[in-house]
Amino acid sequence: MRTWSARIALASFWLISGIIGVEMINATPVLAQNSPASSQLIDAKQITVSKAEFGVKIVDSQGKVNFFPRTRVQLQEGDAYGWRIQLQNYRGEVKWREVLRLPKPPETWGTQDSEDFSISSDGTTAVSKRTQTAVNGVIENFWTIAPGDPVGQHKIEVYIDDRLIKTFEFEIVQFNRV
Repeated sequence: MRTWSARIALASFWLISGIIGVEMINATPVLAQNSPASSQLIDAKQITVSKAEFGVKIVDSQGKVNFFPRTRVQLQEGDAYGWRIQLQNYRGEVKWREVLRLPKPPETWGTQDSEDFSISSDGTTAVSKRTQTAVNGVIENFWTIAPGDPVGQHKIEVYIDDRLIKTFEFEIVQFNRV
């Protein structure tokens, strides 16, 4: 009787161990399949805009940069207009694309950096692509007003990962001296 009991106990143990072992082996691929999705959530940085503003950037005589939010920009050579976007809880590099649309072509187009830059065939649209480190979660881009820049309605669209983040509509107006 003891021998039968021992054999039944051992057989049960081996059968149960085999089932548990098979379940563990089968569970491993399922966990592996879920792992990339989990790591993608960790590695993928969620982009949330906490603040976006458009305006004029003016450097004073002491070299301090001042930003003045506005949607009307005076056509003053050397002044700079543009945008800055605060990304919520974001650190690291951001790949963004900017589409600038003008009411008519300027006399010249130019950039300071050797960035990825292209101009439409009609000369009214420029596309800039850049990778920028978000300092304190902020990314930005500015254009310096040059001779021959057109007055009128302008539009800038900012994309991150092919997702439209913000559209800025503004007007460049002729500078009137008093």
